[in-house]
Amino acid sequence: MPAKQPQRFHLGRLETPIGTALLVTDDQGFLRALDWSDYEARLHRLLRRHYGDYVLEKAPAPKDMIAALSGYFAGDLGQLKKIKWRTNGTDFQRKVWNGLQKIRAGKTSSYGAFASRLNVPNAARAVGLANGSNPVSVVVPCHRLVGADGSLTGYGGGLARKEWLLAHEGAAFKRFKE
Repeated sequence: MPAKQPQRFHLGRLETPIGTALLVTDDQGFLRALDWSDYEARLHRLLRRHYGDYVLEKAPAPKDMIAALSGYFAGDLGQLKKIKWRTNGTDFQRKVWNGLQKIRAGKTSSYGAFASRLNVPNAARAVGLANGSNPVSVVVPCHRLVGADGSLTGYGGGLARKEWLLAHEGAAFKRFKE
């Protein structure tokens, strides 16, 4: 039986108001991961978890993806819907990630309320774990989940980024204090 070849992905970068975004794409132009240059180790952990062995080759992200992300950061929040993405994950993780895309920009949800909307009302912690395993940050808006009291809770890219993203989208939340 021949050895399985590692998946090949492309790694591009995009300067944003909140740091350098790392964009991992496949040959078909799908976004497979979006993380931040100061969290590159986390990016590699998530890629290993979702794909096993992989190879990253430096290459620019597709122009339409760059245009959509740039548009989002410039204030056209609907641009995120134009970005094609796919990723591996469990059925439950994919259910959470697809559900996150139904939370409109400018809105937030608590983990518990979101779990109830997914028809798993006692799974707020599992939702939190799936949310934290989201490799496609920003595009799959994991930043829109907040604590039950509206306070900011964990974010893989750092709470200051989560705060910026929510403020950029016009969401109401309790400010993060360092």
